[in-house]
Amino acid sequence: MTERRRIVVRGRVQGVGFRLFVRDLAVKLGVSGWVRNLPDGRSVEAVAQGEREVVQRFVSLMRQGPPGSYVGEWEEAEEEVEPAMEGFRVTR
Repeated sequence: MTERRRIVVRGRVQGVGFRLFVRDLAVKLGVSGWVRNLPDGRSVEAVAQGEREVVQRFVSLMRQGPPGSYVGEWEEAEEEVEPAMEGFRVTR
């Protein structure tokens, strides 16, 4: 079953390679979506879509973040699946 999750992470997640970590993780696991920095300077937002088990694994690993990062706050919500979503990209 396919699911889609929107995640907002706050903490030390900008300037530490968090977006690239998320992108590499998504590509490795085969998750579609995107990741971007938010303008507040301390938040990253991501959308992940794929098979439920794969998205759950992605979310679990994303919580850990790359070395040098710190996830202080976490928001997660399920969204409606977008059938045409393919690939994973880093946006601004």
